[in-house]
Amino acid sequence: MSQNNLQQQADENVQFSPENLCKRCVLPEVKPNIFFNAEGVCNLCLEHDQNRELEEEAKLHETDLLKILKKHQTKGKYDVLAMCSGGKDSTSALYYMKTRYKLNPLAFMFDNGFETQDAIRNVERAAEKLGVDFMFYKSNYMKDMYGKILETKSKAVICHPCSLWYMDLAYEIADRHEIPIIIAGWTKGQSTNQKVMSKCGCNAASPEFKEMSEETKNFLDTYVRNDPKYKDFPATMEEVMKKASERKNKALVISPHWFLPFGPEVYVPTIQKEVGWEYPKLSYPGRSTNCMLNFIAVYNSMKNYGYTHYHVEMSKLIRQNVISRDEALKDLEFNIKKSQLNAIAKKLNHQYE
Repeated sequence: MSQNNLQQQADENVQFSPENLCKRCVLPEVKPNIFFNAEGVCNLCLEHDQNRELEEEAKLHETDLLKILKKHQTKGKYDVLAMCSGGKDSTSALYYMKTRYKLNPLAFMFDNGFETQDAIRNVERAAEKLGVDFMFYKSNYMKDMYGKILETKSKAVICHPCSLWYMDLAYEIADRHEIPIIIAGWTKGQSTNQKVMSKCGCNAASPEFKEMSEETKNFLDTYVRNDPKYKDFPATMEEVMKKASERKNKALVISPHWFLPFGPEVYVPTIQKEVGWEYPKLSYPGRSTNCMLNFIAVYNSMKNYGYTHYHVEMSKLIRQNVISRDEALKDLEFNIKKSQLNAIAKKLNHQYE
């Protein structure tokens, strides 16, 4: 085989094609936590069927959001702190805070060192078009922790400690500027049913997250707690929220997408037209906006568990009839070249064979 053919073979697309998926959602059978009945339907879909009436009764409405916003009005400079990733969900959340609810938001973007220019430009354009203040926070604080996950071959999901870091950071910024409400762009598939975040959006004890949560906690307990740099790093979202409750400014966290009666089919065309939002050239899942480190997290999760937290999110959205199973399967196709994966991993002194 020629040298060119060897190089081409080494740089083939990294692909995962999970087999034996639930007939209704996109989760694979991973016993003992996720298992199928005789018809090939997973226990999570069956549980959803059993709780359908209760979930319908607990459904949130926009009037609930309006009451929360009114109750926590402030005379300060900013009404809300809008966490912005540059994606469609957080950009539309920022857009609606300014235009639909007539509030004055502070747009806040955090960069863990792996953010894309496409995402940054989306937030910059939105802030400029809406005439709102924009705070950009870039830090390499988490880099050593990311590297340690790869070095130790831990099964911890990189996105989990990262989410603890950015939520803690958001609470700190809200406290500093005396902002009463933090606005997230989380969808109905990314959180348990709650008006205001009172616990971790993804139930760490639920079957689909149980093993991931345990591995992440083991990593934090084993490698992070003993590192002076991270001696105060929270191990759970509950710790983050407890710390926030002890601040002078006790900000609450909500997402308008929990309350709005419509989804991306409405707000994506709106933000494309009104603030020039664009889909990034490279991101995962399809039609999403995530940092480049996300490819490492997805690659590791597929190897370690056979699915990712995006499979969990989209399965929830399928059960709620927000997206179709075919749409989810298409968006979840993982397609990145080995050279691209290693270019990202190289920043953490890691190399995939």
